[in-house]
Amino acid sequence: MRVKHVDEILRIMRNPEQIRNIGIVAHVDHGKTTMSDSLLAAAGIISQRIAGEALALDYLDVEQQRGITVKSANISLYHEHQGKAYVINLVDTPGHVDFSGHVTRSLRMIDGAIVVVDAVEGVMPQTETVLRQSLEERVRPILFINKVDRLIKELKYTPQQIQQRFVEIIKEVNNLISLYAEPRFRKQWLVDPSNGTVLFGSARDKWGISIPLAQKKGIRFSDIVDAYNKGKEAVEEFATKVAPLHEVVLDAVVRHIPNPREAQKYRIEKIWRGDISSEVGQAMANVDPNGPLVFAIAAMRVDPKIKRLVATGRIFSGTLRQGEEVWLLNAKKQAKVLQVSIYMGPDREVVDEIPAGNIGAALGLEDARSGETVVAVDLKDKVAPFEKLHYISEPVVTMAVEPKNPRDLPKLIDALYKLSIEDPTIQVKINQETGEYLISGMGPLHIEISLWWLKETHGLEVKTSPPIVVYRETIRAASQTFEGKSPNKHNKFYISVEPLSEETIKLIQAGEVSEDQDAHERAKVLRDKAGWDYDEAKRIWAIDENINVFVDKTTGIQHLREVKDTIIQAFRLAMREGPLAREPVRGVKVVLHDAVIHEDPAHRGPAQIYPAVRNAIYAGMLTSKPTLLEPIQKLDIRVPQDYVSNVIAVISRKRGKVLNMMEYGLMMRVIAEIPVAESFDLAAELRSATQGRAFWGTEFSRWAPVPDNMLMDVIKKVRERKGLPPEPPKPEDFISPF
Repeated sequence: MRVKHVDEILRIMRNPEQIRNIGIVAHVDHGKTTMSDSLLAAAGIISQRIAGEALALDYLDVEQQRGITVKSANISLYHEHQGKAYVINLVDTPGHVDFSGHVTRSLRMIDGAIVVVDAVEGVMPQTETVLRQSLEERVRPILFINKVDRLIKELKYTPQQIQQRFVEIIKEVNNLISLYAEPRFRKQWLVDPSNGTVLFGSARDKWGISIPLAQKKGIRFSDIVDAYNKGKEAVEEFATKVAPLHEVVLDAVVRHIPNPREAQKYRIEKIWRGDISSEVGQAMANVDPNGPLVFAIAAMRVDPKIKRLVATGRIFSGTLRQGEEVWLLNAKKQAKVLQVSIYMGPDREVVDEIPAGNIGAALGLEDARSGETVVAVDLKDKVAPFEKLHYISEPVVTMAVEPKNPRDLPKLIDALYKLSIEDPTIQVKINQETGEYLISGMGPLHIEISLWWLKETHGLEVKTSPPIVVYRETIRAASQTFEGKSPNKHNKFYISVEPLSEETIKLIQAGEVSEDQDAHERAKVLRDKAGWDYDEAKRIWAIDENINVFVDKTTGIQHLREVKDTIIQAFRLAMREGPLAREPVRGVKVVLHDAVIHEDPAHRGPAQIYPAVRNAIYAGMLTSKPTLLEPIQKLDIRVPQDYVSNVIAVISRKRGKVLNMMEYGLMMRVIAEIPVAESFDLAAELRSATQGRAFWGTEFSRWAPVPDNMLMDVIKKVRERKGLPPEPPKPEDFISPF
């Protein structure tokens, strides 16, 4: 098959009915990228001979070396179904839990997801996570049960046992869809082998079937088992002549994944906050290429060839054209689109324009960030941005980095800035006491990949500290009201603190309550779902990134409005570093009861307001049963029954607890939790305890209080590491009670 040229793809891209935007999502190592290769080969992008080994969408060397996908890649595929041509915009996403931020951003671009599940391992924790993320973005799933060859060759299953295994996996996936899909999609999005929304196959061996295809071609499961019994050539013949993988997968995509015109009708109302009946809302719902431009950016990447930022995203309305002036809604800046392109694997093919309904890339939007909404300049005050992207995990592991060559420090600062743009789930900070540059990520591997990126993209050799766990500070009781005085004694703030309820924290985490929400709408949600007093909820001034809330309960204070922004900034700074160990604060409500503000602006600047507000908050926290929260990791371990006691012993040694145990034939599934602080050598210990027979997945679970008997030791260690006195401060170090 010859490679399809860009102009052919562009011609089809003008008709939304002939477009499909899809992603491949799965647990790590279940075969997503191998499957993508087979699809690329079928589209003539890479040689059929090397498909499955090329890992073409793993365009970073580190991905090739490790055999895992860490960045999401895009490509446009050409496919013919029943005599009609289609363009399938494919996004390959990471499966490793550390890269779930990339998955979240990829989902914004797509309408359907191929959920890949290993036939032996079944539904794993990250399968559940990515499926839940997909359904939250109204992305329709179809199921591909991969590695069927393992059931035949390794486990020696009969055709009946293979079919029974399929039934178990389908049931698990449908249970998750029933659990996480919205009521209107729940029934119609369940996967069903009889209608072709469940596919079976081996991505490595390049074959795939569905029940309708098997019935049409007269294929039985025993035929597949026979092919493997006969050897490699028989399998290759089956894959090329009887059931080629790309044919069954891409046909299923065309038949079951909605085109942009269908999908945008129900997706826009979920992911966009504007008025759906407005001109822009209707243009997006109808995928109008002649409507006003709306381009939602899902990813900012540095192109290694030109060392410039490329914005990748979905055109929901209008046409993205080279040379046009546009407006960035979040950045509140004008920019010029210098170049537009479509992805062909790792390469971008430059084109003049990309119409609505497609995935494309733009140069020239350097001030944009992931989640940005780009619109036509004349819409800058008329259009609401897209909903903010909500990330499942939080950065919980930190390393200090410094350049091996001190002269490279300016280069390192610039590279870290670009890294934080490209991957918003990486946090970069400077430790003011030590001057160290700190990188925080989802786990050790996430940071390792980031350091590799610094070396590969910027030629930077860095020295690193051992990884350290990031904690959070919180309180377990309400405080009395404290008076915070400014250094000049002219401004006074009367502040108390109390813990936020779990219901409130969940609402903020889920994005149902946010700082930029309408005050009445936010108050209604908090009243109805978290039991807040409506008037108090209406008086929320700020909600920060670590889920802390500032409430103004004052009435009639002179000059308060004039210093409101300064007070909010003081609150944010106090929440960034708590009093116990200068770790971020989480789950605290700060209430301003009264204030005295000096009438002269010269006496009420940030230098006066910041310490007054901070000191009152810190004194309140230190009298409210303060504690540290540590990140807890969920483990899902599959292990032969003989080794279960060894696994439980490892979990117990690491301060973990077993949550559930289920029998899966000869295997046991152990669901457990352990603190991230205990997990750095977990892989080696589990392998040793099970002679390499266990396989497992991890994901961030929750924040939990450090056990009281360890609390002071942990606080001392964190403080000493930061160059602070080992003992935490006392309330009277900040303030006297009011």
